[in-house]
Amino acid sequence: MEQIGRTAIMFALSQGTMEEQIRLEAAENGFTLLKGRVGSMSSEKIFAAVETAAARENLIRKELYRETHALYHAALDAFAGICRGQVGLGSMLRTVGLIFTVARGPRSVEQREDGDWIAVVLYGTIGAPVKGFEHETIGLGVNHL
Repeated sequence: MEQIGRTAIMFALSQGTMEEQIRLEAAENGFTLLKGRVGSMSSEKIFAAVETAAARENLIRKELYRETHALYHAALDAFAGICRGQVGLGSMLRTVGLIFTVARGPRSVEQREDGDWIAVVLYGTIGAPVKGFEHETIGLGVNHL
């Protein structure tokens, strides 16, 4: 994994020993990763879960507003990706069950002088709030810090 977006996507899709292997390789390349879960009909709960986890795991510094702002924009891009152009959940009778990942580090291993970037991936299911009527979805957002 040599690019921040690809690293975040692969981490979101990984489990077990593959997850640990990706985490180790990412660390060697200068990336810090976190993974969490969130399910909701409310977009606010998704953004809050991502921001809370990123602050708790020190991927962003809450005292620097620009880092929170960059995380928000990366999460917003990922959210737009999972919603496929219709940015809304509960008001549109849709719900999600998601794994989210956040990665911080260089945009790519070859471009470390470009400073730190942040990537957010949302992966899981979206659909009507009726079990069995959901389908897979994924979104990625990358922003500079």
